[in-house]
Amino acid sequence: MEKYRMVRSDFWKNPIVLKEMTPEDKYFYLYLLTNSRTTHIGIYPITKKEMAFDLGVSLESVHLLMERFEEHYQLIRYNSKTREIAIKSWGIEILQKCGKTLMDCICSELKEVEDHTLIPYVLESIHMEEIRRLYEDFLN
Repeated sequence: MEKYRMVRSDFWKNPIVLKEMTPEDKYFYLYLLTNSRTTHIGIYPITKKEMAFDLGVSLESVHLLMERFEEHYQLIRYNSKTREIAIKSWGIEILQKCGKTLMDCICSELKEVEDHTLIPYVLESIHMEEIRRLYEDFLN
Protein backbone atom coordinates (compact mmCIF):
# COMPACT_ATOMS: atom_id res chain seq x y z
CA MET A 1 0.00 0.00 0.00
CA GLU A 2 1.40 3.37 -0.99
CA LYS A 3 1.72 6.13 1.56
CA TYR A 4 1.26 9.77 0.81
CA ARG A 5 2.55 12.68 2.85
CA MET A 6 1.25 16.15 2.22
CA VAL A 7 3.70 18.88 3.13
CA ARG A 8 2.15 22.28 3.73
CA SER A 9 3.17 24.88 1.15
CA ASP A 10 3.99 27.33 3.95
CA PHE A 11 6.80 24.92 4.88
CA TRP A 12 8.99 27.24 2.80
CA LYS A 13 7.96 30.26 4.89
CA ASN A 14 8.98 28.70 8.19
CA PRO A 15 11.63 31.13 9.53
CA ILE A 16 14.08 28.32 10.26
CA VAL A 17 13.70 26.86 6.76
CA LEU A 18 13.72 30.27 5.10
CA LYS A 19 16.58 31.96 6.92
CA GLU A 20 18.76 29.34 8.56
CA MET A 21 18.73 26.14 6.54
CA THR A 22 21.14 25.40 3.76
CA PRO A 23 19.80 23.72 0.59
CA GLU A 24 21.18 20.42 1.96
CA ASP A 25 19.29 20.97 5.23
CA LYS A 26 16.03 21.66 3.38
CA TYR A 27 16.46 18.50 1.30
CA PHE A 28 17.17 16.47 4.44
CA TYR A 29 14.18 17.91 6.29
CA LEU A 30 11.82 17.14 3.39
CA TYR A 31 13.28 13.64 3.29
CA LEU A 32 12.59 13.16 7.01
CA LEU A 33 8.98 14.24 6.49
CA THR A 34 8.30 12.17 3.37
CA ASN A 35 10.51 9.07 3.19
CA SER A 36 9.01 5.59 2.87
CA ARG A 37 9.57 4.76 6.57
CA THR A 38 7.40 7.61 7.91
CA THR A 39 4.39 6.78 10.03
CA HIS A 40 1.26 8.70 10.97
CA ILE A 41 2.71 9.51 14.41
CA GLY A 42 5.98 11.24 13.49
CA ILE A 43 8.13 8.53 15.05
CA TYR A 44 9.60 5.77 12.96
CA PRO A 45 12.53 3.36 12.80
CA ILE A 46 15.28 4.19 10.33
CA THR A 47 19.02 3.69 10.25
CA LYS A 48 21.54 6.35 9.38
CA LYS A 49 22.91 3.98 6.76
CA GLU A 50 19.48 3.78 5.11
CA MET A 51 19.20 7.58 5.12
CA ALA A 52 22.63 7.91 3.49
CA PHE A 53 21.67 5.40 0.80
CA ASP A 54 18.29 7.03 0.09
CA LEU A 55 19.79 10.53 -0.08
CA GLY A 56 22.88 9.52 -2.02
CA VAL A 57 25.21 11.06 0.55
CA SER A 58 27.93 9.70 2.79
CA LEU A 59 27.27 8.30 6.25
CA GLU A 60 29.40 11.15 7.61
CA SER A 61 27.06 13.68 5.94
CA VAL A 62 24.07 12.03 7.62
CA HIS A 63 25.85 12.16 10.99
CA LEU A 64 26.49 15.89 10.52
CA LEU A 65 22.93 16.58 9.37
CA MET A 66 21.46 14.61 12.28
CA GLU A 67 23.66 16.48 14.73
CA ARG A 68 22.62 19.83 13.26
CA PHE A 69 18.92 18.92 13.31
CA GLU A 70 19.10 17.65 16.90
CA GLU A 71 21.32 20.28 18.47
CA HIS A 72 21.05 23.45 16.39
CA TYR A 73 17.53 23.34 14.93
CA GLN A 74 16.11 21.08 17.67
CA LEU A 75 13.69 19.55 15.16
CA ILE A 76 14.41 15.86 15.71
CA ARG A 77 15.45 13.33 18.31
CA TYR A 78 17.15 10.09 17.40
CA ASN A 79 17.58 7.05 19.61
CA SER A 80 20.60 5.20 18.26
CA LYS A 81 19.77 2.06 20.28
CA THR A 82 16.23 1.62 18.96
CA ARG A 83 17.09 3.46 15.72
CA GLU A 84 13.92 5.52 15.99
CA ILE A 85 13.59 9.11 14.91
CA ALA A 86 11.01 11.60 16.16
CA ILE A 87 10.07 14.70 14.17
CA LYS A 88 9.14 17.50 16.56
CA SER A 89 7.07 19.49 14.06
CA TRP A 90 5.13 16.46 12.78
CA GLY A 91 1.85 17.83 14.14
CA ILE A 92 2.38 21.13 12.33
CA GLU A 93 3.87 19.92 9.06
CA ILE A 94 1.90 16.73 8.38
CA LEU A 95 -1.08 16.07 10.67
CA GLN A 96 -3.87 18.14 9.18
CA LYS A 97 -6.87 15.82 9.01
CA CYS A 98 -8.61 13.56 11.46
CA GLY A 99 -10.90 10.58 11.04
CA LYS A 100 -11.59 7.13 12.47
CA THR A 101 -9.14 5.39 10.13
CA LEU A 102 -6.34 7.81 11.04
CA MET A 103 -7.16 7.58 14.76
CA ASP A 104 -7.04 3.75 14.63
CA CYS A 105 -3.76 3.91 12.74
CA ILE A 106 -2.25 6.30 15.29
CA CYS A 107 -3.27 4.02 18.18
CA SER A 108 -1.70 1.04 16.43
CA GLU A 109 1.53 2.87 15.57
CA LEU A 110 1.99 4.27 19.08
CA LYS A 111 2.12 0.66 20.34
CA GLU A 112 5.07 -0.01 18.02
CA VAL A 113 7.29 2.74 19.48
CA GLU A 114 10.11 1.29 21.56
CA ASP A 115 11.40 4.55 23.06
CA HIS A 116 8.36 6.10 24.75
CA THR A 117 10.30 9.27 25.60
CA LEU A 118 9.94 10.25 21.93
CA ILE A 119 6.15 10.42 22.17
CA PRO A 120 5.87 13.58 24.35
CA TYR A 121 8.48 15.22 22.13
CA VAL A 122 6.22 14.89 19.07
CA LEU A 123 3.10 15.63 21.13
CA GLU A 124 4.37 19.18 21.79
CA SER A 125 3.52 20.27 18.24
CA ILE A 126 0.15 18.55 17.86
CA HIS A 127 -2.69 21.05 18.03
CA MET A 128 -5.64 18.86 17.01
CA GLU A 129 -7.35 17.98 20.29
CA GLU A 130 -8.57 14.50 19.20
CA ILE A 131 -5.05 13.45 18.20
CA ARG A 132 -3.45 15.05 21.28
CA ARG A 133 -5.80 12.98 23.44
CA LEU A 134 -4.66 9.75 21.75
CA TYR A 135 -1.01 10.50 22.50
CA GLU A 136 -1.82 11.56 26.06
CA ASP A 137 -4.00 8.49 26.69
CA PHE A 138 -1.24 6.26 25.41
CA LEU A 139 1.30 7.88 27.75
CA ASN A 140 -1.05 7.43 30.72
